[in-house]
Amino acid sequence: MIGTPLFESADKILLLGAGELGKELTIEAQRLGIEVIAVDRYQNAPAMQVAHKSYVIDMLDGEAIRAIVERERPELIVPEIEAIHTPTLEELEKENYMVIPTAKATRLTMDREGIRKLAAEKLGLKTAKYTFADSLEELAKAVEYVGLPAVIKPIMSSSGKGQSIIKRKDEIEEAWEYAQTAKRGLGTRVIVEEFIEFDTEITLLTIKAVNGTFFCEPIGHLQVKGDYNESWQPAGISEEAKEKAKEMAKKITDELGGLGVFGVELFIKGDNVIFSEVSPRPHDTGMVTMITQDMSEFELHLRAILGFNLNPPKLLYPAGASKVILSSVEGWNPKYKGVAEAMAMENVKVRLFGKPKATPGRRMGVVLASGSNVEEARELARKAAEKIEVVL
Repeated sequence: MIGTPLFESADKILLLGAGELGKELTIEAQRLGIEVIAVDRYQNAPAMQVAHKSYVIDMLDGEAIRAIVERERPELIVPEIEAIHTPTLEELEKENYMVIPTAKATRLTMDREGIRKLAAEKLGLKTAKYTFADSLEELAKAVEYVGLPAVIKPIMSSSGKGQSIIKRKDEIEEAWEYAQTAKRGLGTRVIVEEFIEFDTEITLLTIKAVNGTFFCEPIGHLQVKGDYNESWQPAGISEEAKEKAKEMAKKITDELGGLGVFGVELFIKGDNVIFSEVSPRPHDTGMVTMITQDMSEFELHLRAILGFNLNPPKLLYPAGASKVILSSVEGWNPKYKGVAEAMAMENVKVRLFGKPKATPGRRMGVVLASGSNVEEARELARKAAEKIEVVL
């Protein structure tokens, strides 16, 4: 039974993080009459623009999160970002609030150290060689251990913030400084990984529902400076690699527990699969599913966390792609040139996030395209995205 939003019978979702992914989830919730309360660190974030209510707080302030929870009494607490005060979520879960997928999953996946040790040391999943460092001196030793090139990331971050790939020893200090200034959490600790020479990097969207585990067709993606820039579906990997990826994804999502969509990131080298990361929520790269599938990752997430039975998601087209719209300017009240020209192109859709402030390199929207094959869809998405410019 589902109630009526803004009345006593309402079923409430408290959305912790109100970015573009939260916006799409909110839209899906609105379609079912679910009341959504969006929370973020700045006013007029994308999901706030379509939610019933909103709050602006420091997301690492546990007392502020608790105050909102006790006021709103949501049925579901749904983290949309990683930089949240997770000890408060664990306390709330013990008080019988439902955290999606679980407070444990939210805590472990926010902490790259925790999730890597879980994957490699407890579950035995194949990963890149790795170690950790708490200072510039330790970082130099860690790079010696994993070898060059090396990947350096803050253990608490998201969307590639603070991530560097270094090829020479004289780049270590710059990578350390970038990790410290761009991290999303507390502490100085970084993870140092060997650089994997892979054929492709994929996201395997894994859906945990009351009636089983389901997988979307693997999504290939391209990152620039550690952040999602382009994705496509299907990824075009071998059947053997696909089955290994599913096995790996099921193993780690079973361990994390709970319901909903998990974005499992994996490196593919031939038929070999190497675990990279997992997000316990819809994934940036999964925005391509808004054009490729009968149910987007956001609809799948909502259905799963509401406890509905699922059927396996289906592809609507032979292939689809997404390409981000990035800002090259900084300022409030951005505008967008070329949208009409992009949308005039056949098999193209545009999604603008409505972020109130633009900064250089910030993701402000995404172009979606379908095609008869991946190459055609990617090229169409790129051409459409090139027509759109963020201006002030």
